[in-house]
Amino acid sequence: MQNNLYTYCLRLGDTSLILSQRLGEWCGHGPILEEDIAMTNISLDLIGQSRAFYTYACELEGKGKTEDDLAYQRGERQYYNILLVEQPNGDFAKTMMRQFLVSSFQYYFYTELKSSNDKTLSALAEKSLKEVAYHLRHSGEWIKRLGGGTEESKQRITNALNELWLYSGDMFDADETDMEMVKAGTGVDLLKIKPMWDKKVAEIFSESGLEIPQNVFMVKGSRTGRHTEQLGHLLAEMQTLQRTYPGSSW
Repeated sequence: MQNNLYTYCLRLGDTSLILSQRLGEWCGHGPILEEDIAMTNISLDLIGQSRAFYTYACELEGKGKTEDDLAYQRGERQYYNILLVEQPNGDFAKTMMRQFLVSSFQYYFYTELKSSNDKTLSALAEKSLKEVAYHLRHSGEWIKRLGGGTEESKQRITNALNELWLYSGDMFDADETDMEMVKAGTGVDLLKIKPMWDKKVAEIFSESGLEIPQNVFMVKGSRTGRHTEQLGHLLAEMQTLQRTYPGSSW
């Protein structure tokens, strides 16, 4: 059970960290100042979440590692973030579509995780949920605004949806670790929250004039550390200082 819990924390921490890194790439490049600040603040929320889950993972492992060790001293096959978050930013529409798909998942995930019999996980879920609720509201409003805006904005958000949808199934690809965590009353039943996610996505898309892609092959693999080539490029940039000068600090 301890190994499952450690892996579970890594998955949650990795997903928040990689999405945070992607959003951080927008700093100074947002379409408007207000949105530049908003994306940076969401990125900071996600870094805080990843640090909390990494800290708990280090306690569980008991080998004296720190959150920095987990962030900077693992290769891409040792990362377990969902595939959606490692996808490149693209234009603003693609970034908002990625954020909406992930935030809606996290919202229902953390809502369920609050009931975990692991007190630490429950507390982290409750704290994260307050932040994710804003992330979902913010990205959802942008989906509706872009979908109901100009011909160009509608085309861009539609293109974003078509590019990203094939990675959405990976979020619900439960494995033995997930099932054991659910059986122990510690983790989240992904099959339970999938209909909730489907309903929320359908609701926002309906208001935005978007149609859910049909008969799409879903790319999966994050549970076993199999990723798209995008993660390797991201980690190379994120980890370069610690890889070149191990143990360095500001």
